[in-house]
Amino acid sequence: MTQISRRGFLAASAATAATLSMPGFARGQTAPLALRATSRTLDIEGRAATVMGVLGPDGRPGLTLDPSQRFAVRLENQLDVETLIHWHGQIPPHAQDGVPNLPMPPLAPGESRDYDFAPMPGTHWMHSHIPTQELGMLAAPLIVRRNEDLATDRQEVVMFLHDFSFKVPEEVMEEITSGMAMQGMDHGVMSAMGGKRMEGAMAGMDHGSMSHAEPMTADLNDYDFDAYLANDRTLSDPEVVSVEPGGRVLLRVINAAAATTFWIDSGTAPARLVAVDGHPVQPLPGRRFGAAMAQRLDIEIDLPGGGAFPILALREGAVERTGIVLASKGAQVEKITGTAQKAAPAFDLELEQEGLLRAVSPLAERAVDRKQMVMLGGQMQPYVWTIDGKVWEERQPVPAISGERVELMFHNMSSMGHPMHLHGHVFQVVEINGLRFSGALRDTVYVPPMAAVTVALDAGEAARWMLHCHQMPHLASGMMTEFAVRAG
Repeated sequence: MTQISRRGFLAASAATAATLSMPGFARGQTAPLALRATSRTLDIEGRAATVMGVLGPDGRPGLTLDPSQRFAVRLENQLDVETLIHWHGQIPPHAQDGVPNLPMPPLAPGESRDYDFAPMPGTHWMHSHIPTQELGMLAAPLIVRRNEDLATDRQEVVMFLHDFSFKVPEEVMEEITSGMAMQGMDHGVMSAMGGKRMEGAMAGMDHGSMSHAEPMTADLNDYDFDAYLANDRTLSDPEVVSVEPGGRVLLRVINAAAATTFWIDSGTAPARLVAVDGHPVQPLPGRRFGAAMAQRLDIEIDLPGGGAFPILALREGAVERTGIVLASKGAQVEKITGTAQKAAPAFDLELEQEGLLRAVSPLAERAVDRKQMVMLGGQMQPYVWTIDGKVWEERQPVPAISGERVELMFHNMSSMGHPMHLHGHVFQVVEINGLRFSGALRDTVYVPPMAAVTVALDAGEAARWMLHCHQMPHLASGMMTEFAVRAG
């Protein structure tokens, strides 16, 4: 299956009824901002590549809004195929969420649609919810500034990450799902981490029959892409961002890759993590922070005087890397190779598990009304990924009632990690492998192999919200269900 099936989505009558809740223009705004889903041409290692993209009113990818500015846009489909865009990290009315036929139908070529809602501030993004289109780079930044962003002298820089193949997305999906992509690849986490990741994931867990399970080797990557991009460029010709000597930079990192997790490395520049998935955290000093697929990092960097400072994105468990360069005027920018001398480590949840990643404004304390375990499963051959043992067409929705405090425990019994994303909600990470803590607010949480991660949330609008893995081949192969919220 190369894209989300239409089977099982709401009937056309429900989609028609939903149009009643679609907006016109923002109050006091004479016209919506223009967004265009279109194709564009990139230069990748000297080769022309046609990809998709979402261009804003200025002709550049994405959209940046000022504090208190409404998300009032008109999305036009300039592609020759139907599409629809999801506003990842935002909580719009369900009719505007951007999942094809749930409830609104996709846009036909040449068709447009208006959107209007109060956006959530922070570093977010927009992308097609059709897996092959996201593989084709139909995505862009969505930045909503806070008042404090305008009140400081720090410079804002966006680093938008992609994985890229010269093959058409359908061919990439066929190679992955057929097993062809596995040939010649080294997927074992043991070689990258000396077995520590699986050992750490298993430690302290009590899951009955798991205690008698055979040792499992985790898989890190299931496809070697042709290139890894930061702001549409490789390290053979990286974007060089002009900065002030000794200045402060707010780096907004968005992992828009379809199937790649990255470590962000600030090199010689001191840094601190100040937000994840658009939500502020207690500042956490460091020089390397991880971002699974769909996650975002806001990293404050204090530049140590003038010079050139590469900010690299290292592919998990591999030597490939990409990035940008922050450079003051007149600085010499040295050549940076696209491969490192040794592989980056496997991604982990060390910062969260040790209680170092904490929300500035955590969820209010209250009793939990509903606890639900969500089992994550699947395998590389045959290539099928499931939630509660079911693929999308056979799904069993995860139930909730609007206003309930809900805890979802994602229990991963597969050999791959899964970045789990819930539409229409913000949740707080509150437990990993039985260890309770007050963690970060997120909309996408990474669940390592053979691990259990619990998140808490308050159920929102009564609707059928998507709950899925944000590794696109996994989603396309069944790893999606509904968080079905009904009115109280």
